[in-house]
Amino acid sequence: MVDGSVHIIMPVKDAMDQAEQAIRAVVASGHSLTVYDDYSSPENAERLDALRAESGIEVKHLRSYTDHPSPNYRWTLIDAQREAVAKGAHLVIIESDVFVRPDTIDRLAESTKAKGERRIGMVAAVTTDGEGKINFPYEYARRMTQDGQTKKRLSFCCTLLTNELLRAYDFEQLDPEKNWYDVFISHLSVRLGFENILQLSNPVLHTPHSSRPWKQLKYTNPLLYYWRKLILRRDKI
Repeated sequence: MVDGSVHIIMPVKDAMDQAEQAIRAVVASGHSLTVYDDYSSPENAERLDALRAESGIEVKHLRSYTDHPSPNYRWTLIDAQREAVAKGAHLVIIESDVFVRPDTIDRLAESTKAKGERRIGMVAAVTTDGEGKINFPYEYARRMTQDGQTKKRLSFCCTLLTNELLRAYDFEQLDPEKNWYDVFISHLSVRLGFENILQLSNPVLHTPHSSRPWKQLKYTNPLLYYWRKLILRRDKI
């Protein structure tokens, strides 16, 4: 029986100054962490190895496992699901542009307990900017007043996928033509009869798209962003 046990992962793609801060925040919370290095530069891969030696994190350099070009979110999710299910644990995904607080992860896990007849699929911490204002991707939550169920999509910024959800759907079935899967999996969770919870009282600092700066065009030059997205078939969700 799962009782708050978590398997925590962080996909990393360069942007090492911020990634290192994000990693250190997880380590400081007292939890173990597996980092998936998705074809970072050799220099940044070395920085991750140095951080592994210092902090005890596990680092998986994906160039040692697959020749598929970055992004490799599908491979990461399949591997992380296998690890979490084998441990009988929930899976917590923390992206490398998110900085958790000391109790963030424990509070995510706490929401999976003592829910009676409720079946929880996903629990997400709300994202904020440096001034504490809710930001991407949860702008819609500015209108919400309390924690609770939401059928809107959840992001993988800082999100727990319950062990029950992991056992209900094999990530090998994820569409290999896609790049990102948070929209699909959060909608899938609801279709399978689970509830998704967004924790407004559990904020994390989010600096969006630090590892893929071209996506900042969504805000500064949306025409160019959608040209790249549609014509070059980037950022497929």
